[in-house]
Parts: sequence; C-alpha cells; structure tokens
Amino acid sequence: MINNKAIVFAYHTVGFECLSSLLHHGFEIPLVITHEDSPTENIWFQSVRDLCLKHRIPYITPGNLNDPELINRLRSYQPDYLFSFYYRNMIPPSILEIANIAALNMHGSLLPKYRGRVPINWAVLHGETKTGATLHIMEEKPDAGDIVHQKSIPILPDETAFEVFNKVASVAKATLEEMIPDLLSGEFPRRPNRLQEGSYFGARKAEDGRINWQKNAEDVYNLFRAVAPPYPGAFTEIADKKYILTKAMLASPPFRQNNPPLGLQVVDNRIYGFCGDDRALLVMQLICDGQEILPADLQQILLSTTKA
Repeated sequence: MINNKAIVFAYHTVGFECLSSLLHHGFEIPLVITHEDSPTENIWFQSVRDLCLKHRIPYITPGNLNDPELINRLRSYQPDYLFSFYYRNMIPPSILEIANIAALNMHGSLLPKYRGRVPINWAVLHGETKTGATLHIMEEKPDAGDIVHQKSIPILPDETAFEVFNKVASVAKATLEEMIPDLLSGEFPRRPNRLQEGSYFGARKAEDGRINWQKNAEDVYNLFRAVAPPYPGAFTEIADKKYILTKAMLASPPFRQNNPPLGLQVVDNRIYGFCGDDRALLVMQLICDGQEILPADLQQILLSTTKA
C-alpha cells in the first residue's frame, strides 16, 4: 500500500523546497495551508503560494487553526501524513491527530539543540560550527517529538545566518527525500528527542540587533553574522541615529589600540568598531537612514558629536 496523501503546512524557502520534493515524488496533496506575506516584512524567500498556483494545488491562509470548520475540512481528506515545513504557527493537537500515520515537522537545527524560533540565527549568534535539519514527529510541545531523520552542515567562521539558511534549506530537502521511501511504506525510524540535552530559544526582535561594544570582538561579530541582511542588521546609535553594519569582518591581523574608545571610530580612512577586548571589527559598509556612510562622513559625525 502506498501512503502518499498529505496535508502540508508550509511557508518560506524550506516550505517551497520540501513541498516541491513531495510533488516530485508523487504525493497527493489535497490542500496546502500557508501564510499571507506581511507588508512590513522583507520578503526575500521563495513563495509557497506561487508554487501552489503553478501546480494548481488549493491553498488557504487561515487566521485560526482551531476553527471547527477548518478541522472538519482537514479531517475529510483522511490524510496519511500531515507535514509542517517552516509554517510559523503552532498546529493544535486537534489537527495533529488527523494524520492516519504521523504528523511531521522539518526543523532548522540538530534537535534537541535550538528548539523554538529562528534556530539558524541563534546558532550563528552562539558561534556554533555546525547545524542542520531535523525531521521529527510533531507533538503539542514545540520541537519535542521523536526524531525521524537529521542531517548536518558546517557553519563556516565568516558565514552569515542568511548564507547558513540557504545551506539548511538544501539539507532540509535532502533530509526529507532520504526518508520518502520509508514514508511511502508507512514505516520509518524514530528515536527519542532528548530535550534535556538541548535548548529552547524564542523569537528575535529587531532591537536584539543592538551592539554592546563592551563585549569581545568575536561576540559582536557573531551578532553581526546572525542578523546581517536580509535580516534587520546589527546596529549602534550615535546622537540618537541608528547606524546599521551591513558588511563587516573581524579585523585581521587583530587591530589593537591602547584603550580605544568603544564603538565606531575612523582609523586610516577605514571604519572600525572597537570592542571590550581591545579588538575590532572592520566595517566595510555602514548604513544610516538608507544611505551609505563613508569614513569621511563618519569622521565628521563623530567630530560634531564630540563638540556638542
């Protein structure tokens, strides 16, 4: 017996790639649940809605997953599987139990590490050297169910979260595809997700990108990498104006100066960000109010601020 009927909750590039994989392998998908794009969000990722339109798959963007009408509609499809691929809302137990075989989620970390929201950004922020994707059973508690399969990828020292995300999207698709024969048979491996060995993190806000220059340079650089564009960016303020670091690297060889003022400074016509360990970031691009700030511009700004 082939078990190939699935209801799919999906959004973002991971949702696009994994839904594409299911379609390629002949899954019957009567309905996709996705999100409306927010007008306040920078939409840099692939569109699940466009993929549905291309393949003529019905899709909806419900505001309330607990709506009895929606639950009855999903139940009427009698799906073998329910998949969640970067869908942003928690799916209630009343829907999870509809799957005849299993409800499965694709998470962007090596569970049990980095359960919760934006796991790639958190992994980069904490200086991890690897992450990956995990296909796991969905339960009421987030990212807590048994692990079905996972694959890892390295995080290189200078990669931003955006670059790591693209690698995770590819490995998420590979993680799913390696399990498709087992899923179609209705029998697949599973092992405990040992939550006590991992960690849980919540969502991040734009304000979390504020730089504390008293920290050491590696920590500041990891923050830059974790929130670099297309994310909101690491920033500092001068005279109540926000300056966003859009391109930066650890100064190499390590730039040291005796007791330098912390924060942004101009040295030899270059912009540096001096940190609490007397090391610095070399800032290759600095933005304020949508305009690039050149070293000469920043020098004038710092001089006028000092005089004030």
